[in-house]
Amino acid sequence: MSVMVLMGSFEQGIIFGIMALGVFISFRTLNMPDLSVDGSFVLGAAVSVVMSLNGHPFLGLGIAFIAGCGAGTITALLHTKLKIQPLLAGILTMLALYSLNLKVMGGKANIPLINKVTVFSALEGTILGDYAEVVFSLVVLTLLLLLLFLFLKTRLGFVLRATGDNDQMVRALGVNTDQVILVGLAISNGLVAVAGALIAQSQSYVDVGMGIGMVVIGLASVIIGEVVFGISSLLRRLIAVVLGSILYRLIIAFALEIGMPATDLKLVSAVIVALAMAMPIIKKRLSAVKRKRSVTPHERSNKT
Repeated sequence: MSVMVLMGSFEQGIIFGIMALGVFISFRTLNMPDLSVDGSFVLGAAVSVVMSLNGHPFLGLGIAFIAGCGAGTITALLHTKLKIQPLLAGILTMLALYSLNLKVMGGKANIPLINKVTVFSALEGTILGDYAEVVFSLVVLTLLLLLLFLFLKTRLGFVLRATGDNDQMVRALGVNTDQVILVGLAISNGLVAVAGALIAQSQSYVDVGMGIGMVVIGLASVIIGEVVFGISSLLRRLIAVVLGSILYRLIIAFALEIGMPATDLKLVSAVIVALAMAMPIIKKRLSAVKRKRSVTPHERSNKT
C-alpha cells in the first residue's frame, strides 16, 4: 500500500472519527438507533460548501454544527413528543432532510468546490502545507473529543449516560429524560454534520447522495474500536471509537488495493459490522473449542 493511500485513509479516518463520535452518542450512550445520521451528514456538507462558495469556510463549519443539531432536535421531538419509535423517527427525519438538502444546494444534486478557499487553505504556504488536511482535521478532532469528554463528565453528561442505561430509573429520580434525549441527539447529529462539512471541503464537492450508508460506517467504527482497543474507561472508549474509524478506513483502502471493485464497498462495510458485532460470540465459541481440545484423553476417559 502506497504512502499516498495510507495518508488519504488516515485523513478520512480522522474526519469520519468525528462522525463516529456522534454515532457513539446516539447508539451507545443513548442506546437509540438514529438513522437521521445519513441526512445530517449531507446537511453539514451542503451548508459547508455553500458557505465556502461565499467565502466563509470556517463559518460554514459552525453553521453546519448548528444545522446538524437542528436535525437531531427534530428526531428527538418526533420520538419524545409524538411518541414515534426512535428508528422510525430517524427515518422520517432522514427523508425530510433529503428535500431540505436539495433546497440548501439550490436544487442541484451536486455542487463542486474546485479552486475555492476552504478551511485547509489556512495552512497553505506554511511548513505544514503538504499535510494541511491531515493536520487541520486532527486538530478539530482532538478539540471535539476533549470537549465531548469534558461534557460527558458533567452532571448533564452523567444523566445522559444514565438515560441510555436505564431511562426509567432516571425518570424516577425526577429528571426530564425528554430534554436529555433532545440534547444527546442534537450533539450527535451536530458532530455528524461537522464531519460532513470537513469531508465536503476535503473532497471539494457535495452530492445529495453522499450520505447513504454513513450510519453503517459510523457504527462499524464504533464497534471495531470497542472490540480492538477496549472500553475500560470513558476516555479510552472515545479514543477507541476514533481509532476504530481510522482502522476501518485502512481496511477499506486495503480492499481497494487488492482489486476489490468500489461498488462492493458497502458489502464490505456490512460484513465488517456483522463480524464486529458477532465478535463476542465468536470469541466465546473459540474459547469453548480450545478448552475441549486442551482436555487430555486421560481426562476424557475419567469423565466417561
